[in-house]
Amino acid sequence: MQWRLLGWLMITMSLSNAALAELPTWERPAFIQNAFFHVALEYEFTSVKTPRLAKWTHPIRVWFKHDVGAQALHEKMARLHLTHLEQLTHIPITIVNQRADANFIWYFTRQSQWRKIIRTELGEKALKNTYGSVCMFGVKLDPDSHEIRHATVVIPVDQARSHGKLLGCIIEESTQALGLFNDSEQAYPSIFNDKTPDDFLSPLDIVLLELLYEPTLQPGMTTSALQQPLKQLLLQYQQQGKLKQALSQSKRAPIIEQFGQ
Repeated sequence: MQWRLLGWLMITMSLSNAALAELPTWERPAFIQNAFFHVALEYEFTSVKTPRLAKWTHPIRVWFKHDVGAQALHEKMARLHLTHLEQLTHIPITIVNQRADANFIWYFTRQSQWRKIIRTELGEKALKNTYGSVCMFGVKLDPDSHEIRHATVVIPVDQARSHGKLLGCIIEESTQALGLFNDSEQAYPSIFNDKTPDDFLSPLDIVLLELLYEPTLQPGMTTSALQQPLKQLLLQYQQQGKLKQALSQSKRAPIIEQFGQ
């Protein structure tokens, strides 16, 4: 009788694991947690020994600098995506008319100028990261709290268009500037994975953003400090149906309604 019960339990566990594996990645808590650590706690182009969570905790004020034509189109695309980011993070995002009022500088420029802009805005060391990059972002963190204090997005429009990545640059760079800094193959489908063919926020991206801006996840937290809060949040998301809802959320993105497939 005992071995039969054990055998039944083993079969049940096996079936449960198989069912979990068939779920899309954004409905698997373990997959999401692993992706979160790779995207939010590993910084591209840096050698940080103890990565810590970084995020905005105060309103974002965006100023656009246009060096090329089609200004209305470019700004419309950016504004639509910023509206979506505001909905997901609950951080107020406004557009300002003067650079002095901004803490988020967004350039639409040309390839011939972008290295100069990056040197000025992000520093000499950032220039080495332009090789192989179509567009870039950079952030400044508070050294004590690890809050994001300032961000810059630089999109050389002609270069982005030549790679078919203008929309992708707008979405990815501005999203990464909110604290999901790293590209990783551990996140799929995702704008943070070059193997993902879609340029729009995926359901997984939406879950990662919502997690990042949960109040219980504080700037400066390390991987070990995040383990338990993340597990608890993902359990809540699962019980509340938020993981399943991520698919419909991704399809209702304002930028998709205007520029989607």
